[in-house]
Amino acid sequence: MSVLRSATRRGKRTLVAAALAVTIAAGTGGWAAGSAQTAVTGPPPGAAAWRADHSLGVRLPDPATAAPSDVARFFASLTDTQRHTLAARHPLTVGNLDGAPVTLRYEANALALKAERDRQLARATDPAGTLQDHQQARKAAGRCADLLTPGRHILAFDPRGRGHVAEVHGDLTTAERTAVIVPGSDIDLASFDRAKDPYGTPTGMATSLRVRMTADAPGTRTAVIAWAGYTTPVGLGPDAATGRLAEAGAPRLARLLSGLAATGAPAPTVLCHSYGSVVCGLAAPEVGQGEIADLVVFGSPGMRRDSVADLRTSARVWAARDASDWIGDIPNVELLGLGHGEDPAGPAFGARHVSAERAEGHTGYLAPGTDSLRNFAAIVLGRYAEVR
Repeated sequence: MSVLRSATRRGKRTLVAAALAVTIAAGTGGWAAGSAQTAVTGPPPGAAAWRADHSLGVRLPDPATAAPSDVARFFASLTDTQRHTLAARHPLTVGNLDGAPVTLRYEANALALKAERDRQLARATDPAGTLQDHQQARKAAGRCADLLTPGRHILAFDPRGRGHVAEVHGDLTTAERTAVIVPGSDIDLASFDRAKDPYGTPTGMATSLRVRMTADAPGTRTAVIAWAGYTTPVGLGPDAATGRLAEAGAPRLARLLSGLAATGAPAPTVLCHSYGSVVCGLAAPEVGQGEIADLVVFGSPGMRRDSVADLRTSARVWAARDASDWIGDIPNVELLGLGHGEDPAGPAFGARHVSAERAEGHTGYLAPGTDSLRNFAAIVLGRYAEVR
């Protein structure tokens, strides 16, 4: 009898796994709808030169291993001249070094973006390149130029792969309430602030959220970080159905959050969209207690955790999904490496439910006029009694 029950359970698991594969393949035209990505890990180019720099007579903190709190203490020990000299000499390292002063990172990333813009402009006229090479280089130079627009505050920039970037909306150094947007698939340097489907981009989501918070609490100083600091899946192929890229991105998110705490920023609300919620689920146990105020997941395929307790976080955990979001059609299983497990918006997970009745589709949660946007703003502002 026990053998029969065991065989039945195996059969059910096999059927669920098959259903997952069929659902994804049918919804995307097959696995070819998404291409496999190589995750960008480790510090950006220039780390070796940084480690070899002994001009200050002290060892510089290793960008690959130094804790953000140690980085913060190191920069606090320097003079202003020494800080600016390091930023000018090693812009890619300082600009991406969690724990470094925020305004110094802005300065360093402006230098890194100018250097990358000039490099791409040179590629665009290189006679050894193809027409396609020239077109791609001009587009990349244009994206760098856009990020250099006066008034933009770039907290991180890494030109490797498809490009990583993080931008601060507001004044992070004086903010009383802060948030971090963690996006899902198809986000990189090229799509960070695209005009098409703006509320599915980090820039669009961050802008809309901050506008709503300012309207609801005009006397409260706020800042929102649009973070595209990990290699996201492209399309809905194998990368989107597995945790490989999330596993590579989770330590990067954890370091960002620890770095914010080390520089004195208030514990943020972390808002995780779609595949970004997989990253958040894997990162949460690695983040120090108290370094996240609230964790909000929306349009989530699962967090690779069975329940809120498995997140091992002191943060309040919230979840939202609108009825028209296609993500609700994805089976919430994790088997043989496919799927991301329990539905965070379901009762078994244990998250606090957030209404998203007026949101539309998979990328409409932070669109102006939606109840989900109003609720998310209330959570960031700490107005929990106003959350529906």
